[in-house]
Amino acid sequence: MYPLLLCSLVSLTVIIERAIFWIKEEKNRNRRLLDELMSLIEKGQFEEAKKITGSTRDFIISVMVCGVVHRDFSLRDALQMSADAEIARMRRYLPILDTMITLSPLLGILGTVTGIIYSFNMLGTVGAEHPQMITVGIAQALITTAFGLTIAIFSLIPYNYFISKTEKAALEMEKYGTNLEIIFEKKRNGANHQE
Repeated sequence: MYPLLLCSLVSLTVIIERAIFWIKEEKNRNRRLLDELMSLIEKGQFEEAKKITGSTRDFIISVMVCGVVHRDFSLRDALQMSADAEIARMRRYLPILDTMITLSPLLGILGTVTGIIYSFNMLGTVGAEHPQMITVGIAQALITTAFGLTIAIFSLIPYNYFISKTEKAALEMEKYGTNLEIIFEKKRNGANHQE
């Protein structure tokens, strides 16, 4: 039971940390500023775009600004690198939660198996005339499986929620990144036509 208790504490800690992380990320989102940024980029006012986004913590704006800063070298690589860093930040600690989801039921089953082995040893010692001692031992052994499954079930729901939030954020970054690439492609094509 002690390893299972540790698993439950680890899972709970990760779930609370990630929940606080996503609450902060939602508060940091600034869609009005993002639209203003895209408008300035479209007009070619890059310095103004960097200036208005200086203090923001919106992850999409951070990715767009990184693209604008490195537009003359490799816009796509800059966007990809920045988006990868943001996604890594969003996925932080999720492998630990995934491990707890897998490990908890296995530890529970291990506890049950060792408990049943102990109960059968008792059967050999006390004999069949005291079956209640055996059934009590088996009932206690099954508690670890129930506890392990409970940890896994209650960790799986937030885990899937955090994964879906990360995937949604990745799609949004990709959408705005593609918009940025289209804007610069139009500018390049416009400059080529003027020549």
